[in-house]
Amino acid sequence: MNAPAIVRLPPRPPAALARLRCLSCWIVAAVIALVVASFWSLDLRWSAFLEPDARSSMARFLSEFFPPEHAPRFLASLLAAAGETLAMSALGTLLAATAALVLCLPAARTYPAARGLLRQPMRFVLNALRAVPELVWATLLLVIAGLGPMAGTLALALHTSGVLGRLFAESIENAPPDAGAALRIQGTGEARIFLYATLPQVAPQLLSYTLYRWENNIRAATILGVVGAGGLGQMLSFHLSLFQMGKVASDLGAMLLLVLAVDLASYLVRRRMAQA
Repeated sequence: MNAPAIVRLPPRPPAALARLRCLSCWIVAAVIALVVASFWSLDLRWSAFLEPDARSSMARFLSEFFPPEHAPRFLASLLAAAGETLAMSALGTLLAATAALVLCLPAARTYPAARGLLRQPMRFVLNALRAVPELVWATLLLVIAGLGPMAGTLALALHTSGVLGRLFAESIENAPPDAGAALRIQGTGEARIFLYATLPQVAPQLLSYTLYRWENNIRAATILGVVGAGGLGQMLSFHLSLFQMGKVASDLGAMLLLVLAVDLASYLVRRRMAQA
């Protein structure tokens, strides 16, 4: 007689993993319930997009964008505004990265035994900075700095410093602790431990976060121009108010090209970092 086949049961997952799976299922179910409740509570009339009047109005509106304005004098002013938007985003991101690098140190627990007296207050400051949108920061700063790119640059710097500060702090806390612990045993100060052990490990990640925020700030800088912060957004707001749709089309095209150029440059830098 043949011996009965031995059925091998799959190993049972650890209790912690089973609890994590159960928690994940509840979170997914809650998100689905919120999405369904959102669609049910909002007055969304999707059929309005398919009505003949809506389609004809949209076609007539889109036809007003053509042909885009391409006069040499206008294109020169458009190029200057694009450069202003690029400068706003670059300078705002640079200021934010510098401030975040300073603020993230007291906000991060560099090793398990660290006291971290300023950790929670500094995290509250970072949360407050990023909780206020760039548009609100720009509106408040316009009262102080007046119209122009100064208010937009500072608005980007304030909001982005809160975002990058939190990301930098998380990166520092998750860095491998072995190199820092070895130096700490030798009596090395915390500042030198950060410079020679922690920073070299997290520098690529910090640079990647900064480049990603620069991409976002390009888009945010164009929006800030709507409230008078300069750049392409200010031109777009002005031309929209006068219903100069050909110039609006050129403004939108310049925004698209600028965003694509910055996205490509950021992608190439991150790819080069990954290969290094």
